[in-house]
Amino acid sequence: MTFYFPEAVRKIIKDDKYILDQTGMSASQVFCFTDVVLKVTKQSASSDREHQMLMWLQDRLPVPEVILSLQENGINYLLMKKMTGKMACDDFYMEQPELLTELLAEGLKRLWQVDIANCPQSDLLEKRLQEAGERVRLGICDTADAEPDTYNENGFASPEALYEWLLKHRPKIEHPVFCHGDYCLPNIFFSGNQFSGFIDIGDSGVCDMYQDIALCYRSLIHNFDGRYGYQGTKHFNPNMLFEKLGITPNWNKIRYFILLDELF
Repeated sequence: MTFYFPEAVRKIIKDDKYILDQTGMSASQVFCFTDVVLKVTKQSASSDREHQMLMWLQDRLPVPEVILSLQENGINYLLMKKMTGKMACDDFYMEQPELLTELLAEGLKRLWQVDIANCPQSDLLEKRLQEAGERVRLGICDTADAEPDTYNENGFASPEALYEWLLKHRPKIEHPVFCHGDYCLPNIFFSGNQFSGFIDIGDSGVCDMYQDIALCYRSLIHNFDGRYGYQGTKHFNPNMLFEKLGITPNWNKIRYFILLDELF
């Protein structure tokens, strides 16, 4: 199959070969060249936001270095230097759960150290719930990909019912920090025994700290239970993450943010 690349992109990649990355669940096409990665996405507010946040984070966090960001014919093109290291879900780290959770905790702490005073994006609950409500109204919430116990006889009857529950049980106190927004194992990179960086930061911004904690906890569970194909170590306690963070988990918030994510 032949893909179209704008002239400005072709000048940089020249005749370099690529691999089309199939990891992850986004609607983007990701072309992995020798030293660079090209992310191609239909232009949207979400895609525009990813370009904006990646530029803002260039000197604040270890994220891919932007080589080129452009829009052509309703398509956003983001050409970046390839992130060094391996995804957190690589077997090398999955077989070393203590190292894995230690580095994941380090990544969370790095995010929380970012000064949020001038952050261009905020996803605190008032805004997040408004967006969730609009998605419910439009009928675009994917129930097929939900957690097994979210929509069943003991769960919620519909996204509408879940949304009403979220409004009623909204946490009274938020702890705003800089969050990745989708802190799942494929989006976090390690190199050897060191943390190396973040990718796919389009959902990043100011959120409650449990936004990232909850999705990281869920990602650990599903990466170890074989949902994404891993067949190695099964005896893993995801609560190790909280030990590495040095916190007592707020289970109400963890459940809340996992359920809120079901509407996105």
